[in-house]
Amino acid sequence: MTWTHGQAIVRREVLKTGPWLGTIVFVVEDSPNLLVTYWPEGAPFGFPEGDWPTPDGRHPWHDRCAWEGHGTLMLQQPGERYAVWHFWHGPERVFAGWYLNLQEPFRRTSIGYDTQDLELDIWVLPDGSWQVKDLDLLPQRVAEGRWTEAEVASIRADGDRLVTRLERGERWWDAHWSTWSPDPAWNPPALPAGWARV
Repeated sequence: MTWTHGQAIVRREVLKTGPWLGTIVFVVEDSPNLLVTYWPEGAPFGFPEGDWPTPDGRHPWHDRCAWEGHGTLMLQQPGERYAVWHFWHGPERVFAGWYLNLQEPFRRTSIGYDTQDLELDIWVLPDGSWQVKDLDLLPQRVAEGRWTEAEVASIRADGDRLVTRLERGERWWDAHWSTWSPDPAWNPPALPAGWARV
């Protein structure tokens, strides 16, 4: 299954027990080696009912109804356990930097794709400096039962490999994406009925 430019699809975050977040993204590019999707401002959030492995049993974003800001461009390579998120800020949409979001490799579905955030992230500024974020949350996720110690060790190893690549000055993604702009006609639709049951 290959998606077309401008197609609206469902991006889901899926725990071991099923989907616990759904939203709408637009396809920018879908090729054998790269999937580029855009998470637009106003993309609706859906949160299925469930007893999720969090302190209150709900998704951490349950009090938010939609994605905010300028929107986020996400580059993913098949099989990779991270995506390169692009962020902009301010009224003139100035490029703010890249967010290496550790997440499960994307898996195509009949309505879009599934992944799951792995908590650990690396923020890379346009000048090349970077910092690791959310390391302190990993032990909490083990305590909640979301991941095992072995899974957290694997996530940390993934982060270490990315840090090593950054220290070498390696970036596989094309810098031209930082100047990309979305089609102003891309207004996110509502989530389709039954999105969480696919």
